[in-house]
Amino acid sequence: MGQKVHPIGLRIGIIKDWQSKWYAEKDYADLLHEDIKIREYLENRLKTAAVSSIEIERAANRVNITIHTGKPGMVIGKGGSEVEALRKSLNALTGKKVHINIVEIKKVDLDAKLVAENIARQLENRISFRRAQKQAIQRAMRAGAKGIKTQVSGRLGGADIARAEHYSEGTVPLHTLRADIDYATAEADTTYGKLGVKVWIYRGEVLPTKNDK
Repeated sequence: MGQKVHPIGLRIGIIKDWQSKWYAEKDYADLLHEDIKIREYLENRLKTAAVSSIEIERAANRVNITIHTGKPGMVIGKGGSEVEALRKSLNALTGKKVHINIVEIKKVDLDAKLVAENIARQLENRISFRRAQKQAIQRAMRAGAKGIKTQVSGRLGGADIARAEHYSEGTVPLHTLRADIDYATAEADTTYGKLGVKVWIYRGEVLPTKNDK
């Protein structure tokens, strides 16, 4: 059976960058666990704020966190109250000075994580998996995607035997390393159990910025 490598992991160092940007020698494991704790805390607290990714940078005793979100207003709060509360909580969690940057995602329909989460929430609200996928594909193509593929797997429609159904439109060249492919997964908790959602979005080619001669 042909297995697919993670499209983002394959492109790291080529056209994609790391989500954690720091270097450590002795306390690598501790910092890695701290990163996981920070991400879990933010994902739980900002569940409804359409958070796509969280980047963590470290310098001495300072942690810089960049939150990419489709709803920056929800993360910042009235007069910056919510982001200030987040910063204080993270200061206490890590014992370090935390700085938070908020980056707005302009086109939410071209972000694989947000599309996958949206499909998962629709499945939880008993919307047909076919309809949820087809609507997501139409919105992504209208937003300017070159191609999109979605897959929902599990006990579809309450069937006794689990299966996977996928839909696609346009092209998704997984082997082309310069292709900007965003990939994400999400889970939907239904009365029949969990359904897995996978989304691949091809946003065009990333051309080299300098001529390597």
